[in-house]
Amino acid sequence: MAKDWTKIWEKYKGLWVALDEDEETVLGAGKTVREALEEAKKKTDKTPYLTRMPEKLVAYVGVL
Repeated sequence: MAKDWTKIWEKYKGLWVALDEDEETVLGAGKTVREALEEAKKKTDKTPYLTRMPEKLVAYVGVL
């Protein structure tokens, strides 16, 4: 099932985010992957899911 990251995006625009295995709980965030990961390691021993939130949401329609 698709996850709605709208609320996460609103708070963490342009930042790297470390998410828990539910892919909704933010464990850490930062300007770099390292910052997000270090913050997450303070909260859990598990390897978080890392992703970068875009600066802005832009619709894309592809054409073949």
